[in-house]
Amino acid sequence: MDRVKELRGGSAQGDRVVYWMQASQRSECNHALEHAVELSNNTGKPLEVLFVIDPGYPSANRRSFTFMIQGLQDVADRLSERGIAFSVRQGDMMTEVMEHVAGAAALVMDQGYLRHQIRWYEQILESTEIPVWQAEDNVVVPVSMASQKEEWSAATLRRRITPLIDENMVSAPERELRSRSDRIWDEGYAWKGVDEYLDSLDMTGPLPSTQHKGGQNEASKRLKRFLDERLYRYAEKRNEPSGQWTSDLSPYLHFGQISPLTIAGEVSGRIGSEVFLEELIVRRELAVNFVTYNPSYDGFECLPDWAVKTLDEHRDDHRDYTYSLQELEKGETHDVYWNAAQSEMLATGKMHNYMRMYLGKKILEWSETPEKAYEAAITLNDRYELDGRDPNGYAGVAWCFGKHDRPWKERGIFGKVRYMNAKGLERKFFMPAYVELAISYLQDAENNGDRPRA
Repeated sequence: MDRVKELRGGSAQGDRVVYWMQASQRSECNHALEHAVELSNNTGKPLEVLFVIDPGYPSANRRSFTFMIQGLQDVADRLSERGIAFSVRQGDMMTEVMEHVAGAAALVMDQGYLRHQIRWYEQILESTEIPVWQAEDNVVVPVSMASQKEEWSAATLRRRITPLIDENMVSAPERELRSRSDRIWDEGYAWKGVDEYLDSLDMTGPLPSTQHKGGQNEASKRLKRFLDERLYRYAEKRNEPSGQWTSDLSPYLHFGQISPLTIAGEVSGRIGSEVFLEELIVRRELAVNFVTYNPSYDGFECLPDWAVKTLDEHRDDHRDYTYSLQELEKGETHDVYWNAAQSEMLATGKMHNYMRMYLGKKILEWSETPEKAYEAAITLNDRYELDGRDPNGYAGVAWCFGKHDRPWKERGIFGKVRYMNAKGLERKFFMPAYVELAISYLQDAENNGDRPRA
């Protein structure tokens, strides 16, 4: 399966080939990069990789930008070794991209799936006349190949996607660039310390994660640790909130710092691989299917009709507790487990997936209306999670409200939407260990001189 599509043809008349790196922030297993190298070699035009740091990016903040820039430093080092020019610009995304590709012979893009990314691609095609190519390599099976409509559940997508996995498990072999560049850095940008650079942008928001450093090198280390120490018990231990059995790769997948093809290739055939690959491919790509075919993916309107109906029928039900967004952000609820989960997210930028489900369910229970609950859940996810602003995050929030699920026994507030409570956590897990773990994350942040703040 060829992952690279020609969006507009034509002859390469300009002075260089440009790869605009955005969704795939890596130099390894990057089909867009390798296609750009091939175009450069075939046309004899020099290659330049462009990255734009846009302070106005949706929900951008100090935490997410720190992680991203740490990753770009890895990319810069590896491109330098390969003799590939790397131009890092700062400003409005489309302004910078359009100015930079003026006079280019061809443009190669990677692919994201959120609405602002789709608008960028459409604007480029409308505003330029140069040949444009796009590579889809942040999923194992390209979205339209798996399905051309929004799938109802994991079960319906699984039937479609499973027969296509093997033929799409094709990595991107690294190609040698024939014409190496002597100018590795664009003169308009020079690396500074991350903190100093973000200060210059007046970038505020949640402090950087105390537990997760960005970059493809760190992603590779975490993958190796997962394979060596965790995968063999992943199937039975993955839902344990205080356990250390997950891959911790979701932030790196979100920023494109590691390819799902790389992960799947390393995991396949090992003990525990079947359950993990279900999460990596079927569940993750169900989320991509969701945001691709549902334009309201981050709003209450995305929910199935049965969920909207049942939540509306129970919107006036009595609530024992209600909390404002500010109280939720600070973890100031009556529920020690919910507060622990919020503390974990505040300090680390990541929360155990089982507790993310619990978090969303309780927000629904404690909000004045289901619509306000949905908005609060999206806000917390996008503001604090390193893998927020992502198809997986939007699908995860929607699941808490009934998406990709079925009706359950009817009860107050939730109606027929699946319910979760603290007693359920206690029956399955030793929750004091999770509370202690969350406290340790806060203490680590304070010992580093960073007090997590909402």
